[in-house]
Amino acid sequence: MSKTLPETEVDDGFEDEEPAPNIVRIGKKPTMNYVVACVTLFNTGVPEVMVRARGQSINKAVETVEMLRRAFFKNVLIHSVDIGTEEVEREDGSIASLSTIEITLGN
Repeated sequence: MSKTLPETEVDDGFEDEEPAPNIVRIGKKPTMNYVVACVTLFNTGVPEVMVRARGQSINKAVETVEMLRRAFFKNVLIHSVDIGTEEVEREDGSIASLSTIEITLGN
């Protein structure tokens, strides 16, 4: 029996020790999927939602937040934007730097 992950637990390569219930990890799915995940979290009463992305998905994270603010929750505030760099090991054993972004939203 195969197990499907909820929308907020998209496998994007992040290696967290345990998934947090208020994090939306941006990956390769369409932007609207992540917007709906954020809307769902806010509608369940979560006070803050963190949108997290790395590499080429950073653009999609920004699009997700802006679409959420323009079309769904006009009063949502951006509490913080954290950027950084991770070092990841490639398949050939070399080390690569990968940019990351974490955008925390709330009321």
